[in-house]
Amino acid sequence: MNDIIYVGKHAITYSVTKHLHKNWELIYCTSGRGELVFQDRILPYAENSVAVIPPLIPHTNVGKNSFTNIHVMLGETTLGYTEPFVITAAENGFLRNAFSAAFYYHSNGGVESAALLPIYGQLIVSTIETTGSGDVKTNYLVRQIADQILKYYPDPNYDLNSYLESLSFSTEYLKRVFKQEMGLTPRQYMTEKRLENAAKNLSMLGVGDGMNISQIAHQCGFSDPLYFSKLFKRKYGVSPKNYKPEEPDPEADSDSTKIFL
Repeated sequence: MNDIIYVGKHAITYSVTKHLHKNWELIYCTSGRGELVFQDRILPYAENSVAVIPPLIPHTNVGKNSFTNIHVMLGETTLGYTEPFVITAAENGFLRNAFSAAFYYHSNGGVESAALLPIYGQLIVSTIETTGSGDVKTNYLVRQIADQILKYYPDPNYDLNSYLESLSFSTEYLKRVFKQEMGLTPRQYMTEKRLENAAKNLSMLGVGDGMNISQIAHQCGFSDPLYFSKLFKRKYGVSPKNYKPEEPDPEADSDSTKIFL
């Protein structure tokens, strides 16, 4: 379990073409910085970052300047993630040393390597799991859901429930961790973004500028203008038709109100 089956190094490199592995890949960035580009997301990394990539996920590795790394392939593992993520290793250098030792013993081979590589594999996996496994997984899921909502909330036909059900976790769990971090459920978050966008549109265009309430509601993701008006009034205290953005206080930025430290 957590057996290392391959360890390699990238010397000064600028890009790695799109590829995938049938095994888990752990990448320790030893210098430079770059981005791991996946089909639906980009994960930036820098020196002393560790990327964890589950099997069969296509990705490219691109550095604006250059990067070097040590990459480890695992066979069977206790890692239970379904999506890639990046963590920052501790400054004590223990994890970097473990990657370096794994490269050394894998390169040399022999009886000593056969005995020590499984130990280093277990050490690396355990360190990654304890460095932030729960928080990393939860935070990544929350970011992924929030990004999806921000991308599709203007579409009145967007089915948030179907998206949540497509993820590899129960919908109740996803709603719970999302609310813990964001203070709102995914649906409440989507509704907030729709209302904020509606207020912005009303501020810039107004109902009297060639748009009616139904059009604004639809552009912001609401298929029912009456329901939209009800939610808008609940949030802003007035109907969309009577909404006016707050005027800035001219005294708020005067010299008499400034505090100089």
